[in-house]
Amino acid sequence: MIGGYAERMLLSAPLLLTVPNGLDSRRAALTEPLAVGIHAVNASRIRPGDAALVIGAGPVGISIIAALRTAGVEHIVSSDFSPVRRTLAQAMGAADVVDPAVRSPFDVVRPAVVFEAVGVPGILDEAVRMAPSGARLVSVGMSMQPDTVRPAFAAMKNLSVRFVFGHSPREFAAALTAIADGVVDVAPMITSTVGLGEVGAAFDGLSDPERHCKILVTP
Repeated sequence: MIGGYAERMLLSAPLLLTVPNGLDSRRAALTEPLAVGIHAVNASRIRPGDAALVIGAGPVGISIIAALRTAGVEHIVSSDFSPVRRTLAQAMGAADVVDPAVRSPFDVVRPAVVFEAVGVPGILDEAVRMAPSGARLVSVGMSMQPDTVRPAFAAMKNLSVRFVFGHSPREFAAALTAIADGVVDVAPMITSTVGLGEVGAAFDGLSDPERHCKILVTP
């Protein structure tokens, strides 16, 4: 975003939303990440009684977990190598967490929907290979590198695979309302607050999954 770390930005009034219920700016700042999760959940067509597996408990995966709980989904399993992120996943609504270095999350749950929120080559193919027949796979990780997926596994199991990105204005508004109404508590996602002069160091800190989820910048 142009000017994303500036003290002032020129914005288009029709695209702005009033922050409701006296919501503090720290929580309101997490509207966009939650909207990404809501978009992924909406695209998945998941139902409250379905089981969901979220692969990756970074900011995107955590947002998906929060959005699933908002949608009434209770059987949510989160898979991540980081113990800190697994703890955060539980705080945000995951019913169970799995360390994939110890066991496969597919041994824990038979998901109707698998959310891939890692974005590392090989993860999508592994999800296709391990997903149960008839499952829906939603890729939110958006790997920027070339990747290889074996379509035969998806075809033989009649999997539905969908790639998603971003969110709609309506989903953004829904995310803001959910935070303001207390439906979603985003406070656990906020792991630090820095000024503009500390942005560079903050990016270095975000590379360590044991330290941070979301860092807020206060100009």
